[in-house]
Amino acid sequence: MTETHVTRKSAADDVSVELSSRRTGMSFQRTRMSADRTLMSVIRTSLSLISFGFTIYQVFEKMREHNIITHAGSARNFGVTLVALGIFMLAGGIAYHIQFMTHLREQRAAMVADGLVHGESSFPVSLTFVTAIILLLIGVFAIVSMVFQVGPFW
Repeated sequence: MTETHVTRKSAADDVSVELSSRRTGMSFQRTRMSADRTLMSVIRTSLSLISFGFTIYQVFEKMREHNIITHAGSARNFGVTLVALGIFMLAGGIAYHIQFMTHLREQRAAMVADGLVHGESSFPVSLTFVTAIILLLIGVFAIVSMVFQVGPFW
């Protein structure tokens, strides 16, 4: 398909096709942003689980260290479980996001190759995805610190 510059003076069919192509291109961008919002929801929930779990663990561990309570095993285990749940949830959300975005990029590339949409705009890696990866690493460091009582969070 040859690229032609469509203006308001172009034939009605050409204008219609161009507008349809642009709307389809914008829908890909909206879908990409929607996938980012979904990952943000996963990040928020995971962050809550990880932070609550870590806090519960630390509070009961400090209470035991200061002889306020004698046994904090079940509360600490609950804290570790919450952190683990947050990590698994985040890992699942990241895996789903990668799978979804790969499929979306493939569909977009196929439509660009067929000349159905314009492909001038890029599909960059999202800041939300980078944030999710960083949070996942922090969560892993936190659980390692909790279980083995080593590392930066101990």
